[in-house]
Amino acid sequence: MGKILILNIDRDDDLGRKAGVASPVIGRKDNLEAAEKLALQDPEDTDVNAIFSAISLYDKLLKEGREVEIATICGDISVGIKSDQILAEQLEAALKKTGAEEVILVTDGAEDEYILPIVQSRIKITSIQRVTVKQSKTAEDAYYRLTKLLDDEKIKKHFLLPLALILVVWSVFALLNMASVGVSAIIFVLGLYLLVRAMKWERGLALLWEEMKSSFLTGRVSIYTYIVAMFIVIGSIIYSYRMITLPSSPPNLTLLHFIIAFLKNVIWGIVGAGLLATLGRAIDMKVKEKKTPWRYWTLPFSLLSFGFIGTAITNALYEFLYSLTIEPFLRLSFLVYLALGILIATVGAITYRYIKEAFMVDVEHDVQGVGTNLS
Repeated sequence: MGKILILNIDRDDDLGRKAGVASPVIGRKDNLEAAEKLALQDPEDTDVNAIFSAISLYDKLLKEGREVEIATICGDISVGIKSDQILAEQLEAALKKTGAEEVILVTDGAEDEYILPIVQSRIKITSIQRVTVKQSKTAEDAYYRLTKLLDDEKIKKHFLLPLALILVVWSVFALLNMASVGVSAIIFVLGLYLLVRAMKWERGLALLWEEMKSSFLTGRVSIYTYIVAMFIVIGSIIYSYRMITLPSSPPNLTLLHFIIAFLKNVIWGIVGAGLLATLGRAIDMKVKEKKTPWRYWTLPFSLLSFGFIGTAITNALYEFLYSLTIEPFLRLSFLVYLALGILIATVGAITYRYIKEAFMVDVEHDVQGVGTNLS
């Protein structure tokens, strides 16, 4: 059999931070002194037990006539890539100095075993000795596994985020003495969260958030028009709901009546919000990006067309549900609104075509003029 190295691992460098011992620590005498120094500084540190256990194992194998050496390597308080890189360097140094051919690994808990792949890639591991204080073994492992779970991004998003939302919403309504409303608000927020998760809108929302931050920092007009547009939509929804629930509203509304009446009252709020948001984006393109916002030319026409056609259809459907005749679809108001919507959409499409062609011609002339000047 070849030379055996009893290797103790202190991944978070308690030995260096608390006792001021430089690592790697090689040899029985140096390890014993290091353990005594650490014990004097922090008697409850589990690394003390690990080093003494490694020394005890060293003595046992030495009595059996085995060729054996002992070493302790330390990482860094920033447990992770940095500490593992340091441990890999110290392991190389210890193996080079001792000339060991196999390793018996001694650890003080689950955390140090994350170094196993690094050790295995450099030398054969014949045994692993785990050393923990009996009373604290379960607590230590549970604590470490819990902290590792909480550091996982997936765990944070799937479990911590909903829990955080519940606590924040509940605390806000509790402070406002509206605990009963808080339950409904929590259900609404969680429902919204699940909707985002189910529809996979996380990336879109993240991009929107980044766009908003960038807009605030660069002074873009669009961020303010977006915010106002959002409040217009919210206000339209509240207004539409109140109009439906007023005492003067028709009694015994069916679900279909309710939906159509709601859409009828909210359409122009959506149109207004869309027009305002488009205006802000067009101004940003012209002022900040120095581009002509031709691609937004048809959007106002489309929104206005949607408003007139949507109003015509919802009004007619609302009355149709009461009369059950086609008379609402033959009224002048329905035909006028429908015609206006189609006309506006047609004007938008035609003008966009001609403006786009004229713009492209102008750009082509400019490019040709620059080429002539250069020649």
